[in-house]
Amino acid sequence: MFWQTTRHAIDLSRPRVMGIVNVTPDSFADGGAHATTASALAHCERLVRDGADLLDIGGESSRPGAARVTAANELARVLPVLRGALTLGLPVSVDTCKPEVMREALALGVDIVNDIRALQAPGALNIVAAHPACGICLMHMKGEPQSMQQGVHYDDVVADVAGFLAARAQELIGHGVARNRIVLDPGIGFGKLAQHNLELLRRQRELLAPGFALLVGWSRKSTLGELTGRAVGDRLAASVAAALAAVERGAAIVRVHDVAATVDALAVWRAASDNRPLTDSAPAARSEP
Repeated sequence: MFWQTTRHAIDLSRPRVMGIVNVTPDSFADGGAHATTASALAHCERLVRDGADLLDIGGESSRPGAARVTAANELARVLPVLRGALTLGLPVSVDTCKPEVMREALALGVDIVNDIRALQAPGALNIVAAHPACGICLMHMKGEPQSMQQGVHYDDVVADVAGFLAARAQELIGHGVARNRIVLDPGIGFGKLAQHNLELLRRQRELLAPGFALLVGWSRKSTLGELTGRAVGDRLAASVAAALAAVERGAAIVRVHDVAATVDALAVWRAASDNRPLTDSAPAARSEP
């Protein structure tokens, strides 16, 4: 299976790692560490060195309770970073739900639109559908970031998420978008309590039934904090474990903050899964006493 994007047909025959670049002052995960253009581009370069397969760049926090950002402010944050990231050789995704930002990012040559609202904003679907090749990630979110964790209820979270994503994908296809441009994201933590997130992980294979590749983001999420008692900055092991569990259940792409650790863990997972010997191209092992 390949994910067709603006400049790249991404081979999904092995799991891919999407590195997160938050160009925001209020990210839940990194506290605004990459809020300037220079620091965000330096982070992009580091993620490339760490082995990322894709870069996902966003200029508006979607953490619970986050304030909305105007399109003008979001564009001022992300456009300079997108321009620089496009020179690094990897597929570049813009994480946005605003049609104005989608339009400008695609005009730059961005490869993927990653939308937490699944292109439900007026005009968003038409902008993406009019593009000849960009990749699209449709995510499930119940409610709004400001209040999405309040009064959360599902009769069957897996059925609800699967039905919503399948319907949004079919809407895109009805507008002439090829199936191989579409990837689905269950939206871990977006209008979902810990029990809902864990149920989505346990039954994740059911989300593969419509035939689209699955992108999953567990990195540093609050459910991992509930399971381990760890603060956001101490959830590396839990995040890597969740990424591996998602891949084991069929995820094609994992969206993560800690790229190097995830890449290493997936290398071990693949070696254990396919039983192939190491080749001359494998990294040399460090000598040990």
